[in-house]
Amino acid sequence: MATIAAIAVGIALAPCGAGTARADSARELQRDGRAALNRLYATQPSAKVLGAKARAILVFPHIVKAGFMFGGQIGEGIRIEAGKVVGYYSTVAASYGLQAGIQSFGYALFFMNGDAVRQLDSTGGFEVGVGPSVVIVDEGMGKSITSNTITSDTYAFIFSQRGLMAGLGIQGSKITRIDK
Repeated sequence: MATIAAIAVGIALAPCGAGTARADSARELQRDGRAALNRLYATQPSAKVLGAKARAILVFPHIVKAGFMFGGQIGEGIRIEAGKVVGYYSTVAASYGLQAGIQSFGYALFFMNGDAVRQLDSTGGFEVGVGPSVVIVDEGMGKSITSNTITSDTYAFIFSQRGLMAGLGIQGSKITRIDK
């Protein structure tokens, strides 16, 4: 079943230009990641509040997601600590369910404490939904975040969404450190 799912994800992403989700170089990935984070800070003041307090930030500036019944997404990003890029990561996800479409987007994960960062570092691949609690921040919630209301391990912002992807399904996402 896993092989069938992997083949379906490959087929779903092949005609969609999945290669555009992969950066050509470390320099390009750093440039795109920092620019995406700055755009997020400009549009979501709560992200800037979290960024000032975060121990580490993972920024994935360009992710491509596509699917029809079986789906997948892929992208690369950077890890920032104390304003410096300290690593490169890939994110992949597979999904199954009633879904169809293609979209691109970016997302940022703000790791707020040492336990969340250790979870990222100690695993062969950080799995979203496993380990520290992840809070997905939308515009309504973002307005209520202040330095006094930060209580979760990890916060996620999704930004720059383009395209159309609709459906209901089961999804797992994995983030892995890569060499650049």
